[in-house]
Parts: sequence; C-alpha cells; structure tokens
Amino acid sequence: MSVQERKERERAGRERLIVATARELAEQQGWDAVTTRRLAERIEYSQPVLYSHFRGKREIIGAVALQGASEMAVAMRAATAAADGPRARVTALARAYLAFAERHPAVYDALFQLDGGLAYAQEDTPEPLKDAFAALLECLSEVAGDGVRPELFTETFWASLHGLATLTRAGRLPPEDTERRTELLVDRLAIL
Repeated sequence: MSVQERKERERAGRERLIVATARELAEQQGWDAVTTRRLAERIEYSQPVLYSHFRGKREIIGAVALQGASEMAVAMRAATAAADGPRARVTALARAYLAFAERHPAVYDALFQLDGGLAYAQEDTPEPLKDAFAALLECLSEVAGDGVRPELFTETFWASLHGLATLTRAGRLPPEDTERRTELLVDRLAIL
C-alpha cells in the first residue's frame, strides 16, 4: 500500500468517525447538541481537522442525510421484497418508512427537516437521495392507477407518509392509531 493510499484510507476513516459521532450525538441529544467543538472533543481531533473534512455543521447534516437515505432505501426494499402482492408490498413499504422515521429521528430530520445543503428533485440530486425515491417508486408505480404518472403518485404517497411521520413525532397524532392510519392510507390512496 502506498503512502497516498494509506492517507486516503485514514481520511475516509476520520470522515466516517465524524459522521457516526454526529449521528450518535444527534440521536441522543438532538441536533442542537451537535457542534463542531463538541464533535472535535468526542472524536479527539482538533476543530481544524474536522473542518478539513466538512466546512461546518450543514455539511455534516448532509452527510448524515445521505447515509440515512441509503439505509432507508435498503429497509424499504427489504420490507417490500418479503411481501406478496401489491397491497402487501405497499403496506410493507409504508410500515418500513414510518418505522425508520420513528427509530432514527435525528437521521429523519437530517433527511427532511434540516438544511444539509442537498439538492432534492433536481438534476444534481445526490445518488442516495435518488435511490431512496426509487425504492418508493419501484413499489408504488404498480398501484398508481391508469392515467396517473407513477412519479407524481409516488410523490403524493410519500408526502402522506412524511406527514404521518412528522405529525406523530410532534405529538399531533396519537401513536396508537399509526397502524390504522397506515391501513387507511393504503386503502384510500393506493388503487389496489
């Protein structure tokens, strides 16, 4: 291994450590607790080293969001792969999405609530974000209905899931009715 390869490997390792530490801190204490000073202390590197990887908190949030998008795509695809039939797949997709939002609130916030400097629904949207949308589209395109553009239907269904996740987390919707809301969403919005 060359010196350059070793340095690149070490740099990538530091970057993973920064992202993992930011994510852990955000999940434990919220994103307000994630500061470059606190991160530098936790990873035992100086702030200049942290800034050599990320220009600031915004880019760190973006890195957590990209990581989370990849994980969400995997979770949704795993859930839908195990389901039999369109209704079961859409239900599994909705449950997987809502479960991800509940289990990883800081990551969900990085993805959809906070400014991570990422472009959404644009030509330069990063691949992990495109892939998470593709995971939704793969399942939902089969139930969009005649004359409905699958991408448009997917955006509408996703917006509904996001609303349920956000309102439930904010205490605006009682969590005990989450399963019934999921069933209603699948029954009323998806043409099955």
